[in-house]
Amino acid sequence: MSFTELQTALKEAMKARDTQRKEAVQTLIAAVKKVAIDSGERDNITDELVDSVILKELKIAQEQVDTCPAEAAEQLAEYKNKLEIIRSFAPKQMTEEELRPYISEKFGELIASGNKGAYMKTIMADLKGKADGKLINKVISEIASK
Repeated sequence: MSFTELQTALKEAMKARDTQRKEAVQTLIAAVKKVAIDSGERDNITDELVDSVILKELKIAQEQVDTCPAEAAEQLAEYKNKLEIIRSFAPKQMTEEELRPYISEKFGELIASGNKGAYMKTIMADLKGKADGKLINKVISEIASK
C-alpha cells in the first residue's frame, strides 16, 4: 500500500464522519511518518515501509484485543473494530496451505542440510512481510521433522 492511499483513506473517513476509521488511519499515518523519519526516508516513503509499519500496528492492535479484559466489553469492541480497520489496510499474508509447498519447493534442500540457523535466516528474509513469522516457523519445523 502506498502512503498516498493511506492519506486518501483518511480524507474519505473524514468526509464520511467515521471517527473510528479516521483515528485508526491517523494512527497508521503517524506510525509510518515516525518510522520514515527515523530511517531517513522522510521524503521517499516506500510501499514496503508502509506495509511493514501496517503489519507492526496490526500486531499491536491484536495484542490489545488479546489482553483486554472481558469485563471491559465496550473497550474490547473498540479494539476489535480498530483491528479490523487496520487489517483492511494490511498486505495479504500467505496461509499455511500456501506456505507449505512454497517452502518445500524453494528451500527443501536447504532445510535438508540441517543447519537451522542458516535456513531460518534465509527463509525469514525471503518471506518478510508475506507471512507471519510464527506460522513460517511452525511450517519449517514440521517440514524439518519429516
